[in-house]
Amino acid sequence: MAQDTRVGLLISGRGSNLQALIDAQKAADYPARIVRVISNIPDVHGLTRAEEAGIPTAVIPHKNFPDRQSFEAAIDAQLKADQVDIVCLAGFMRVLTDGFVSAWNGRLINIHPSLLPLFKGLHTHERALAEGVRFTGCTVHFVVPEMDSGPIIVQAAVPVVQGDTPATLAARVLEQEHVIYPLALAMVAANKARILDGVVHLSDVHFANQSLTNPRE
Repeated sequence: MAQDTRVGLLISGRGSNLQALIDAQKAADYPARIVRVISNIPDVHGLTRAEEAGIPTAVIPHKNFPDRQSFEAAIDAQLKADQVDIVCLAGFMRVLTDGFVSAWNGRLINIHPSLLPLFKGLHTHERALAEGVRFTGCTVHFVVPEMDSGPIIVQAAVPVVQGDTPATLAARVLEQEHVIYPLALAMVAANKARILDGVVHLSDVHFANQSLTNPRE
């Protein structure tokens, strides 16, 4: 996709990942620009973040529609009216239908608070602690009809430390979400992340050639 790829964001809440993307696009060489933020819930803080950044917003309450298809048709119409190239889900708390996902195939990305394919769905931090894993993290992936199963673009690993609670672990994972979501969007917008045979292939990207150990002696 060309420079200045047009991005639409779907949110349902405070918009902390939205803010990370807003901050990232301030860089002159960032290859994407947010042209619309859509919330299914009125008066959430994410809308305020967008408005303060001068980004057009729209509220499309899911409760105003008789079914998911008509709700998503309204979202799709707004995105198309804004000539959106890529759609980012940033705390959007609605499950999208297969029809919507298929219509935006290869142009719809999401961030999930675990190292997929581990801990798909909800309560990821509680489940990570219950399983006793030494690392968890977050994943940006392309969206496919099966939940949290799309091709992985970027991941960040976060160590689990002694005494962690779901809240403390979530806070550290969120810090890394704010790092990798702008990175992943930039890679997709600049054609550095492409899906081939169901797997994302990266080009012109630096890889850290090291391992992580937790705990360390």
